[in-house]
Amino acid sequence: MGKKKKIKKVLVEQILDKAAIPYETIVFEDGLNRKDAEMARYGLSEHDIYKTLALTGNVTGPVIGIVPIDAHLDEKKLAAVSANKRVDMIHTRDLQATTGYIHGANNPVGIWQNKKFPIYFDEAAKKAGTIVVSAGELGRSIKVDSQLLADFVQGQFADLQQTR
Repeated sequence: MGKKKKIKKVLVEQILDKAAIPYETIVFEDGLNRKDAEMARYGLSEHDIYKTLALTGNVTGPVIGIVPIDAHLDEKKLAAVSANKRVDMIHTRDLQATTGYIHGANNPVGIWQNKKFPIYFDEAAKKAGTIVVSAGELGRSIKVDSQLLADFVQGQFADLQQTR
């Protein structure tokens, strides 16, 4: 029998360990291209995975909106809840300089630890109980209790999804 492959903890996991916040590590071999077999292995659907979007408000500067990956962020709703008249997505070329992460790796834990930007979770995350968010590297995610995560990053829950 071969040795079991040990996965080195990423910074986000180390931060959560120090804060005694339980989570489950999830690894997607092809990064953002999740395979059906991987989703099934972790018992996940697309609605369980949340994207961390970085925007800039005309009053507050950067704000973070977190919504399910199968939903669209309503920028007007985020602007209203964040005390802005409008918010706009941060351009991909400016993302790493603003948040410290590349596209697909933004995560609320790292952003809060390093930048203290206001973070807003869609209310679907609260209803779900546990959500999956990026762990700060492409292909690495964490499954975590949404309320514990929101409390840790001083996030707020609000209706952020576009209605169709």
